[in-house]
Amino acid sequence: MDAFSDPQSVARYAENPPRLVPGYADLQKMTLLLLEERAPSNAQVLVLGAGGGLELKVFAQAQPGWSFLGVDPSAAMLNLAQMTLGDLSERAQLHEGLIHSAPEGPFDAATCILTLHFVERRERLTTLEQVRRRLKPGAPLVVAHFSIPQGELDLWLSRYAAFAIASGVERSQAENARSEIAERLPILAPEDDERLLRDAGFSGTSLFYMGFAFRGWVAYA
Repeated sequence: MDAFSDPQSVARYAENPPRLVPGYADLQKMTLLLLEERAPSNAQVLVLGAGGGLELKVFAQAQPGWSFLGVDPSAAMLNLAQMTLGDLSERAQLHEGLIHSAPEGPFDAATCILTLHFVERRERLTTLEQVRRRLKPGAPLVVAHFSIPQGELDLWLSRYAAFAIASGVERSQAENARSEIAERLPILAPEDDERLLRDAGFSGTSLFYMGFAFRGWVAYA
């Protein structure tokens, strides 16, 4: 069963990023700061992979004038986002589906956190192009996901598992996650991730975050 449709997995989702992603809270904070550099006080922000609502809540609490479009293919995860947001959900439109069917915007900023590593390379380029065409000129896009140098997958996924265990995840669970990630996720090398951003029409790409197997970039439409 897909973890994003399994009710128990969905219910536990909010527990996982802080235990699995080094510096997760600071990653959210840095993402917010990068958006604030260019987004106006009344910005409309596109959040791709919005299920769970973790980023949406951080952004909405920090910027009371912002409104949001949250896009996610999982109805269960969007329901969780609705609950996570609570009263803040009045400022967020949640779209079930892929970016291709989402409203056109244009948006003042966009994020895609811990999502693109689920998307195959060819579809990843199309996804980024679809985000790009929905952004105003110069608008920032912040992305972060698994990104591992070629030939180093085993090394960095071992470190990913070690971090999870040190954060309280059971060893067997961490090792199973490591194996599933290696087998199922289309993880790219950092230079390939940067090339896809350029090919999708973004410029000024800068690496701003690295936490073991994860990397994050900001780029501009």
